[in-house]
Amino acid sequence: MKLLKSLGLATALTLATGGVMAESHSEDPLKVGFIYVGPIGDFGWSYQHEQGRLAVEEEFGDAVETTYIESVPEGDSERVIRRMAQDGTDLIFTTSFGYMTPTLRVAEQFPDTMFEHATGYQRADNVSTYSGRFYEGRTVQGILAGHMTESNVVGYIASFPIPEVIRGINASYLAAKSVNPDVEFKIVWVSTWFDPAKEADAANALIEQGADVIMQHTDSTAPMTIAEATWDGLEEGETGIYAFGQASDMMEFGPNARLSSIIDNWAPYYIERVQAVMDGTWESADAWHGIAQGTTTIGAFNENIPEDVAAEATAAMEAIAAGELHPFTGPINKQDGSVWLEEGETADDGTLLGMNFYVEGIEGAIPN
Repeated sequence: MKLLKSLGLATALTLATGGVMAESHSEDPLKVGFIYVGPIGDFGWSYQHEQGRLAVEEEFGDAVETTYIESVPEGDSERVIRRMAQDGTDLIFTTSFGYMTPTLRVAEQFPDTMFEHATGYQRADNVSTYSGRFYEGRTVQGILAGHMTESNVVGYIASFPIPEVIRGINASYLAAKSVNPDVEFKIVWVSTWFDPAKEADAANALIEQGADVIMQHTDSTAPMTIAEATWDGLEEGETGIYAFGQASDMMEFGPNARLSSIIDNWAPYYIERVQAVMDGTWESADAWHGIAQGTTTIGAFNENIPEDVAAEATAAMEAIAAGELHPFTGPINKQDGSVWLEEGETADDGTLLGMNFYVEGIEGAIPN
């Protein structure tokens, strides 16, 4: 059954039924909490984390008691994380980059509580980090975008200038450029993870600048909806604006416009880490999984994509999964023309985790 309660923000508490309690928690269920930066109905980032929470419930039944708090601003997260820890939650997943420092502060005050922070890079004895190699999916999208654009202008809606977002822009551009030397990227920074109005405005601005393919690293379906609207009233053989689903499939919002999607699958990781707590084997660690592990998956391709293009994108996806292709393999220069990676050289994870520059060919400056 599900019980709703208020913690000053929209909160849901779910008590699952069925399942067997682990021996180390034979009397009480393990309390597992999730904190989301957006609403669970965003059909993007927070929605996919919520699917992971539901998978935990299904896997463990009465052995767990899960809670979630949605739409928590990063600037107010410390208070919310502390409240959840004070409520006796055993394991807390904080699922936005800006929750990193607040998570560490609260973790220091609650050393017996275990914390998992998504997309961060700072850990402690009771704080783990985890993320997806979303740039691998951006490479597949870039190949599709480079082939499918007719104007040779690809629009990109970016959230915040953190390494994760910059990596995605660079990976997309390099892949698009590799199949279409004439392609250019127009980038709009919106300084938000979830704001449908801002994202819609950004999509319209990019279309006005000539973009006929829209990519996004924001969470709402607004850009997809804007792209889909351009298909209304077209004559046979005409095409509207194309777009990509972000974090979740978003197919229902762009049946014509959606080329494909990057889909985040958090369920296996969440189940693994809950099980580790139950088994008494949980330790602070860093997990950065991608296509090979199934954390980053690629949605079905639009039927308008030519067979040879779909085959090329599929081959790239399979090569990445097999470890035969790394999206950041030289020669690659930085935006200023200086050499970043020599021929055949591959960027290491440390460099990627700190990426703060555009690659050569991308115009404009990264915001401070």
